Amino acid sequence: MNDAPSLNRRRFLQGLGLASTGLALSPRTILAHQEEQLFANGTRPLVTFAQKRPMMLITTRPPHLETPFSVFNESLLTPNDAFFVRYNLATIPTSIDASEYRLSLKGLVERPLSISLEQLKQLGPAVELTAVQQCSGNSRGFSSPRVFGSQLGNGSMGNARFTGLPLRTLLEHAGVKANARQVTFQGMDRPVLPDTPPYIKALDIDLALSPEPMLAWAMNGEELPFLNGYPIKLIVPGYFATYWVKHLNEIEVIDDVFTGAYMKSRYRIPDNECECTAPGKSATHTRPIGEMKVRSFITSLKTGDTVSAGGPTALRGIAFDGGSGIARVDISDDGGNNWQATTLSQDMGRFAFREWKTTWRARTSGPVTLLVRASSKRGEIQPALATWNSSGYSRNVIEALDLIAV
Repeated sequence: MNDAPSLNRRRFLQGLGLASTGLALSPRTILAHQEEQLFANGTRPLVTFAQKRPMMLITTRPPHLETPFSVFNESLLTPNDAFFVRYNLATIPTSIDASEYRLSLKGLVERPLSISLEQLKQLGPAVELTAVQQCSGNSRGFSSPRVFGSQLGNGSMGNARFTGLPLRTLLEHAGVKANARQVTFQGMDRPVLPDTPPYIKALDIDLALSPEPMLAWAMNGEELPFLNGYPIKLIVPGYFATYWVKHLNEIEVIDDVFTGAYMKSRYRIPDNECECTAPGKSATHTRPIGEMKVRSFITSLKTGDTVSAGGPTALRGIAFDGGSGIARVDISDDGGNNWQATTLSQDMGRFAFREWKTTWRARTSGPVTLLVRASSKRGEIQPALATWNSSGYSRNVIEALDLIAV
């Protein structure tokens, strides 16, 4: 891959077929076909934006696009043109000149920096890491009782191979001072109204200086798609996507715990082991959402599909967690009384999707519910019953598919 910036502003806009004001405001095409989610108000039109194939539309301003679930059966790496899109603020950049881009690093460092994309790439060897990015509210639409927020299905997640520079390389180059406690990150998206708080996230200094967080400029061997954070995106493997700041251009090292809105009052979960409350109840104590929980899905079938009674059915799916790795995946067709082990396939790393496969036989004809359950290497097992919190965050209940055996 050529490390030199390959797109100037004019060429970038021409390549997208966009006017400089059009990116955030409307999709290129709204298709007649729709995707149906298995919850109330679950009809989603398919739309195309620049650099994207038809995706499920959640909002147009800012663009909020969900991946059709069938995509996850195509490949373990989620294609760039099908990778979900989520913004928190509506004023997003519509063009970025790579030659004029600068990343600033300030605060408690010996040498404050304002560096170009090319300078960033020259600070050290590029590294690659495959990791799952998952929206905190992925699967929120299945919450019962329903909760406030975008009613998402299971498609606000993706798995990609990212290329970039370890965050700690940049921090060490600047010289982090001894009294540093957290590092904050802000991108180029901005509020529409002056009283709306800016979108700024924070990591504890130990996490920021650990090997995994990355400043990524490439995704699956290509430049980051514009709507996924071009030209630089913060990658925090194992953590929910709220920390994966897009269009990153400001980093600050601070000596206290950051109290901005998106850490102090938003993206918070109940401060207990299950990250849950009784349905309809508010949490007394909360903490910022952090690492992802273990999850698994069947990707080769969908609810309502027909399978052969007594004959072999090849099953395939994915599993992931917050970074300990997947220990096993099991399936059940009798409500969880008995479980059948599956075979784990390609291991792309502890932060990535882990493929599983098996052959299953429906024992009788008629309706059958197939369950899939993953266990992580740190001993976490998906729960049989869904937990609940008022934001619909961190759902990881055992998934169920209702099938017909004939």
